[in-house]
Amino acid sequence: MPQRLSGLLARLDALLADAPAPVPFDFRADIVKALPALRTFALSLCGDASRADDLVQEAFARAWANQHRFRPGTNFIAWLFTILCNQFYSEMRKTRREVEDADGVHAERLVSPSDQEDSSTLNSVRQRLGLLPASQREALLLVGAEGFTYEEAADRIGCQVGTVKSRVSRARAALLAELGLASHGAGTRPAIG
Repeated sequence: MPQRLSGLLARLDALLADAPAPVPFDFRADIVKALPALRTFALSLCGDASRADDLVQEAFARAWANQHRFRPGTNFIAWLFTILCNQFYSEMRKTRREVEDADGVHAERLVSPSDQEDSSTLNSVRQRLGLLPASQREALLLVGAEGFTYEEAADRIGCQVGTVKSRVSRARAALLAELGLASHGAGTRPAIG
C-alpha cells in the first residue's frame, strides 16, 4: 500500500475512534416525549386548545406515516415542529378560500350545468378551433391546452416568443367572439386556455 494512502487510512481510523457513539433512536418513544412540546407550540400558533390538539394529532399522524423520511442524528423536535407548522399554514390557506354559509344563501345561488351542456360547449369550442388559422390554432393548443410556456411553444414552432403571444392572443379573441363571450367588458380576461 502506498505511503500516502496508509497515512490517510490511519488518520481516518483515529477520527472514527474519537467520534461519539451514535445516540440510540426509538421513534415511538421520542415522539411520545415530544408531544407536550408539540402541544405548546401548536397552542402558541393558533391560541385555541381544541384546535391545538387537532394540529398535534395531525402532525403526529403525518410524522408516523413519514418516519422513514427522518434521518436519525438530526434534530427530531425541529422535524416535528416543521411538520406541525406546515400543517398549520396549510389549514390557514384552506380556510382563507372557504366561505361560511351557515344559512345556505350562497349555496342556493350555485348552479351546476348538466353534463350534456358541457359536452355541447366542448363540441362547439372544438368546431370553432377548427375554423382558426393553423398557426393560431397550433399556438393556442400548445400554450392553452398542453401547458407549454410561450418560450417552449416558440421553440417548438420555430418562431419568436412575441409571435406566439400574438397568435395566442388573436386566437383567444376570435374564439371568444365566436362563442359570444367577447362582451365581458374591458379589463376582464375570461379563462380560455
